[in-house]
Amino acid sequence: MAVAAIDVRVAGPADAAALATIHAACFAKNWDADAITQFLGIPGCLSLVASTTPDHQTQGFLIIRGAGDEAELLTLAVDPAFRRHGLARALLDAATAVLRAAGAKQLFLEVDESNSAARGLYQSFGAVVVGRRTRYYEHGADAETFSLAL
Repeated sequence: MAVAAIDVRVAGPADAAALATIHAACFAKNWDADAITQFLGIPGCLSLVASTTPDHQTQGFLIIRGAGDEAELLTLAVDPAFRRHGLARALLDAATAVLRAAGAKQLFLEVDESNSAARGLYQSFGAVVVGRRTRYYEHGADAETFSLAL
């Protein structure tokens, strides 16, 4: 099976509804289009979208907030119908390149400890577990806090 090329670009306000739909498909506590629009307008936030289709239909996205030489991955979501196609990796590759160019040294994130796919992705980038947040998620799961040196 051939892997389609992945287009990654900066998200804009016109993407908010599509991002909210993807977020709702991925998370029990999801962000609506208004919440996403607010993140898109915050200085220091990096929002990227990814697509493999010729019409550039958004299939995944991430939002990162930077502060000084640190950044926090606020969310990374891929439409369940398009998982296992490299979209999350492409988004994280692009984001870490942008962060490094901007002078960021560390990226932090939380992930549900039962989400082995996400944990594996972050570890493949060299991220290490630096903490745990007990009952962090609404469904009672713990979160592992990761740090990725940039």
